[in-house]
Amino acid sequence: MATAAKARVRLSLPRRVSRRGAVRMSRAVLDSPKRRIARREDIFRIKALGMDWDIGVMVYEPANGRVTRGADGKKAGFFLLHGGNGDFKSVEPLALLLAERFGYRAVSMTFPGRLYFPHRSRDWPGDTISADGTARMPIWKRGEVITPDQYRLVHETSLRDRYGTRTLARAKRGTLFYHRMAAWPAAFEAAMLAACRRHFPEGEYSVYAHGHSTGGAFTAILSQRLSNMAGQTEVETAPIGEINRLKHAWSGSLGKIKGFDKGGGGKDGLDDPFSDLYLRTWRDRARYAGPEALGKEGPQALMRLPALMEDVLDLWQTERLRPQFKAEFLITHNVVSSLADAARVSARRLKLSKGETTALVERYLDYGRYLRGPEARPVPPLLFVNSCYSRDNSEEVFNEVVLPQLAGLDPAPKTRMVIVDASSHLYTEADGADLPLGMAPVAAQLFDAAVRGGFFAV
Repeated sequence: MATAAKARVRLSLPRRVSRRGAVRMSRAVLDSPKRRIARREDIFRIKALGMDWDIGVMVYEPANGRVTRGADGKKAGFFLLHGGNGDFKSVEPLALLLAERFGYRAVSMTFPGRLYFPHRSRDWPGDTISADGTARMPIWKRGEVITPDQYRLVHETSLRDRYGTRTLARAKRGTLFYHRMAAWPAAFEAAMLAACRRHFPEGEYSVYAHGHSTGGAFTAILSQRLSNMAGQTEVETAPIGEINRLKHAWSGSLGKIKGFDKGGGGKDGLDDPFSDLYLRTWRDRARYAGPEALGKEGPQALMRLPALMEDVLDLWQTERLRPQFKAEFLITHNVVSSLADAARVSARRLKLSKGETTALVERYLDYGRYLRGPEARPVPPLLFVNSCYSRDNSEEVFNEVVLPQLAGLDPAPKTRMVIVDASSHLYTEADGADLPLGMAPVAAQLFDAAVRGGFFAV
């Protein structure tokens, strides 16, 4: 594998990277020359379904303007989306690696509603659920406030083994919150397209998109709607909703971890109505910490449960600075009924005709599935990088569900999966002293090899 410092790269994408190999690759990247970069925030307003939405992106690029070119001769830009718990800061380590070590322009977009506009740090104050019974709410438009009279808190326990008690803020019919919750999918689509067109001009740039976890279902949507998107470069991602739903059904209600069988089917519980905002808590850190300790240490990990829980609760004090609320299940799990309901609610607000309503419903349903037919843009190549200790993206579920489903598309996209015997689903977190940024440097080097080595050439 070529190092980050070399000007040319020979395509070399392994099927598997051992922990020793991951350490070697990580050191090669982190020891390579560090470019001086420019970092700036771009906040812009879009209109979607008759509503204004404020969108924020962070741009990282070499300060001298010399952006690395891919095998196609065009400048290479990375469009990054965080996962269901975060904002742009969640993937900033990867963005900095791509810009500083490899010379790419990286644009990291925060999901609509997730950017904390009131403070320049963009850190969210307090906790997701306050002692007075109110909840942290999205900010879809600067200066707009979703007030407590627009929702009620619901406690849901049918998924307790996987999630613990889930707390949902359920929007009341007819409120601003209700209509925002119905319209945000269209705003998300418009925001991704606007961000890429602002920063990756067609003809000058080829775009490579990465969406961590939840974000992957949205980069999959983008892949057939952005004309200069060359492919997906995914680390610990969720595939498009229709495939992700099959993936979760295969893994069972408790998921799967290396060396332990899948959970045995059952309700995955993600058929939430569009009007429910899921408020994350320390429990969401725990549902990853437990399986990951099991995969790395075996059942004896339970013998130190108090220490594990202390780590979980300590980490939450930092993690709650990120948004930590989520409404994307209707897309990431292709909840057809919720998608259709959200579209119809927006159609009634806009007083659309029957035909226009049908078209909007179809547009929403398309968010959970690949576009098909002669007019559809073919799905571009996909490079997946997954941890062998991932509870969400096991090697088995990709080999038995995700990759075969992609191979069944017509035309079938080019795919490659690389398994890393280190790190975890939260791939930028340290995995011991020898992997201070987890497997993020490994992924960045693999992306560079693929972009400059011609993997995405079709």
